[in-house]
Amino acid sequence: MWWLLALGAVLIGVGVLFNRLVGLRNRAAAAWSDIDVQLKRRHDLVGNLVETVKGYAAHEAQTLQQVTDARTRAESAAVGGPRAAGQAENALTGQLRTIFAVAENYPDLKASQNFQELQRSLESIEEAVQNARRYYNAVVRDFNTRIQSVPDVFIARAFGFTEREFFGLDDPAEAVVPKTRF
Repeated sequence: MWWLLALGAVLIGVGVLFNRLVGLRNRAAAAWSDIDVQLKRRHDLVGNLVETVKGYAAHEAQTLQQVTDARTRAESAAVGGPRAAGQAENALTGQLRTIFAVAENYPDLKASQNFQELQRSLESIEEAVQNARRYYNAVVRDFNTRIQSVPDVFIARAFGFTEREFFGLDDPAEAVVPKTRF
């Protein structure tokens, strides 16, 4: 009879650990979804920004095309996972810096209400992406720690839980929200 109690306790323990891992895995998936939403908002805003700059700086076509290309790559990179998305977003951030540098040469553009609103929106989205990235990475850290720690590691291996990638930055300077005030 005692072995039935022991078996029941083990099964309950396995169930608790399994449920905890499932919860963390689902939180990580939800956090990635939040990042994806913020990145989509960012990509939409970049398109509007490019169109606004086109109206004032028509001969900056190469710069605008590079920003548009970086945006396209960033939109499609999310399916490659956090590492691919991070690299593409870093490239887009670099291209955004060039578009704001171009704007410095066009006082009418800098004074445009539409351009200023887009800048403020971009700053807000950049901050939201940074916060979502921090949250996602914290959940992934907790999940990865759990599936590598005893006793969870045994449950994780038995049920096929695998580590998740962090949504990282290649360059620590990229962690700074771009300054877009004029």
